[in-house]
Amino acid sequence: MLGAVVSALHLLALAVGLPSVFLRGRALRGRLDRDGVRRVFAADTVWGIAAALWLVTGLLRAFAGLEKGTAFYLASHLFWLKMALFVAIVLLEIRPMVTLMRWRAAVRSGGTPDTSAARALYRVSHVELALVVVMVFVASFMARGVGLR
Repeated sequence: MLGAVVSALHLLALAVGLPSVFLRGRALRGRLDRDGVRRVFAADTVWGIAAALWLVTGLLRAFAGLEKGTAFYLASHLFWLKMALFVAIVLLEIRPMVTLMRWRAAVRSGGTPDTSAARALYRVSHVELALVVVMVFVASFMARGVGLR
């Protein structure tokens, strides 16, 4: 039963995170007035929460004995590809995370954030989106035993 709940939460995190990272990118392309920046912050916050839930539930599924077992995952080439994609997403997310933390600090102090990096952050959001979609396909094949050593 716990495995089913964790699996459902994992899928819900993906279902919430995917449109959130898309909406963050979209908001970054729009007008970055006060409301526009708030839209960026809202989408980014949801993306961050969804990504954290996605990570925790994924680790539970792989290593807490709730699914196929750790040996299954560790023996799968696709599992390692999925982990590499995840690491790539995390590394890509560093710049948006740091930049948006600065924007939030500027807004909190009553200032205006320097939005000159918005276009680059937009591109990063869409690369992350594409990598998440690839991860979904890799996960689907992995779950069916493709790529086992």
